[in-house]
Amino acid sequence: MNSSSTRIEQDPRVRVLEAAARQSLHAPSVFNTQPWRWRVTGDALELRADVGRQLAHTDPDGRLLMLSCGAALHHARVSLTAVGWAVTVERLPDPGDPSLLARVRTTGPADLDVPAGRLVDAIPRRRTDRRAYGDRPVPEAVLARLGDAVEAEGAHLHVVRPDQMPMLAVSTGRAADAELADPAYREELHRWTHRPEGSGDGVPAATAVRPSPRRVPLRDYAPGGAAGLSAGADFDRGAAYLILFGESDEPAAWLRGGEALSALLLTATAEGLASAPLSDAVELAWPRRMMRDLLAGIGDPYLVVRVGWGPDAELPPAPRRAPADVIEVVDPPR
Repeated sequence: MNSSSTRIEQDPRVRVLEAAARQSLHAPSVFNTQPWRWRVTGDALELRADVGRQLAHTDPDGRLLMLSCGAALHHARVSLTAVGWAVTVERLPDPGDPSLLARVRTTGPADLDVPAGRLVDAIPRRRTDRRAYGDRPVPEAVLARLGDAVEAEGAHLHVVRPDQMPMLAVSTGRAADAELADPAYREELHRWTHRPEGSGDGVPAATAVRPSPRRVPLRDYAPGGAAGLSAGADFDRGAAYLILFGESDEPAAWLRGGEALSALLLTATAEGLASAPLSDAVELAWPRRMMRDLLAGIGDPYLVVRVGWGPDAELPPAPRRAPADVIEVVDPPR
């Protein structure tokens, strides 16, 4: 073994940074594309977009790619702070290199962050649960805590009111119909729901949910096929629908929106809630405008998230890429 390999193994910062990158591999992503790569050096963790995994038709602007990468960034950040490392984050640090999304640096030891530890404990338990949620409503106090978690990451949360639900349901349903009528969308959906064995990504039929009556329609990941999961006997009556939004519609804001999405989903998991991001309503321009109308024009919508009390039966984990395919550890500078 050469001396540089020994130095990497003995440097606790490298081990901690690599562990944080591994935690980030659990983050949610559109179509479970996992469109990120990590580079670990002596005191920094660099996040890059894996642009070959961008959904060219469904996400031509890269909005959902940036949200996905932001979620991975937040997973890594809280993993570091939870074990007592102070960090700084440079977002989009190099205008000449748009694929470099963030650089996370460790700046020394810090007190253990108990709230961050609670989120880290939720990372392996969080699932995108597309099954139907029960009748019990989400308490206002819990919704307030979800909103606080999002605000702390520089984004905002709107709880869809009962009088706004018809617009959300109609716009989401019509957006889904418009996409399914598009051959390019169907080809892209097929590619990410019929992945090669061992790819560790995508949405296999075994984790898809069969269509059923819902307050707001959900994407059909197995159109005309055999989804492996039943929606259950409930109808989402107690579910809350949340619009995650920001003050601008550009890449830096999408990245922060992804960090807020991670904070929202991990907080919901820690509260015992099931959750499922719904991106149908923002993938096309016209339903995105309708979501902006639901916000009374005060912000730009990034995503809709459904939260509620899910079925007791545990979901199978989503496929995950191998760390060796995503994380590069390099010799720290001398």
